[in-house]
Amino acid sequence: MTNTQASEATDAQMSDTELAETPKPAEQQRSALAGAVDWGLAAKTGTRLVPRGPLTSRYTAEQAVAELTEASVRAEGPVREVTGLADGLPIPAAQILDRPGWVHAAARSMAALTAGGLDAGEPSEQKSKFALAGKAGGLQAGAMLAFVSTAILGQYDPFTGDDGSLLLVAPNIVSVERTLKVNPSDFRLWVCLHEVTHRVQFSSSPWLAGYMQQAVGDLSAVTEESMTEVLSRLNEALRERRRQPPDPGQGGLLGVLRATQPPAQRDALDRLLMLGTLLEGHADHVMDAVGPAVVPTVVQIRSSFEARRTRSVNPLQKLIRALLGIDAKMAQYVRGKAFVDHVVGRVGMAEFNTIWTGAETLPLTSEIDEPDQWIARVLG
Repeated sequence: MTNTQASEATDAQMSDTELAETPKPAEQQRSALAGAVDWGLAAKTGTRLVPRGPLTSRYTAEQAVAELTEASVRAEGPVREVTGLADGLPIPAAQILDRPGWVHAAARSMAALTAGGLDAGEPSEQKSKFALAGKAGGLQAGAMLAFVSTAILGQYDPFTGDDGSLLLVAPNIVSVERTLKVNPSDFRLWVCLHEVTHRVQFSSSPWLAGYMQQAVGDLSAVTEESMTEVLSRLNEALRERRRQPPDPGQGGLLGVLRATQPPAQRDALDRLLMLGTLLEGHADHVMDAVGPAVVPTVVQIRSSFEARRTRSVNPLQKLIRALLGIDAKMAQYVRGKAFVDHVVGRVGMAEFNTIWTGAETLPLTSEIDEPDQWIARVLG
């Protein structure tokens, strides 16, 4: 799942009824919400816990929805022109959601991404154990979705719908543009440029969704390792961390998770992290490359948004951000954009687009901070 995030939640309120109606999972989708996490329960829990959005009039809310709908289509032209991707492909309509709507959509996407679970032939007592664990996981995931729903501005979901789904969270966009005191129309188009870039990435490279699903499957594979082996790897990783400076892209739970994994799962996590870093960095590059001809106040927006990303937060928010890996996510934007900026600056966008050929042309972990190594390996 790819997204643009603000750095903290807002305490204002926007009426959910003034935005798009919260979509409810269809009955045929509920059967897929099984496995380690009960995503149906996660959606219900998240919508009960989510704070309401910023206070605004019905007219202002409807205007925001209409403008975001139009901007999501208008952004497609400049994105395709800058990237050279997706020429001639259809432009599906975006979904403009409130926070509960995003929680439901995110839960459905995660259910599709992690689809699988027990086979029909598994013993019923085994299914009961998984169902019990799924309830606990659903409650935890619901709380996480509720928190994230206050910060996320938009995302492209390649795992639902025939052509994926472009999601824009209107109350959060309104909240952030007010906080930053930027031009609302420019900011809404700027956000759309980022999310439409993700749509273009996936629609022009259909293999990407399967690549992500495979990596998630590898990451969640059950192993027969003992706790002693896991703790031994964790201790070694902690010793190594004391000897070397920390990797900004491996913060929060990601660093701990990676340290406890066997090689195959660690490789899967690295593949996901590198792909996320590339996708986010490429989208940030495109947002800036479009320039003031399309978004007149882009320089002010970028400056204000970056300041918001890096400003200090209270201790509780710091803890939650660390647990959810949000700071590691921010590092992805910075590292990924630096990689794309360098490669495009050296070889041009047409040659850079070789990166979307297949799994073998994606940057390796060692190459994301050394883009010349990627150029030498892939482009010769």
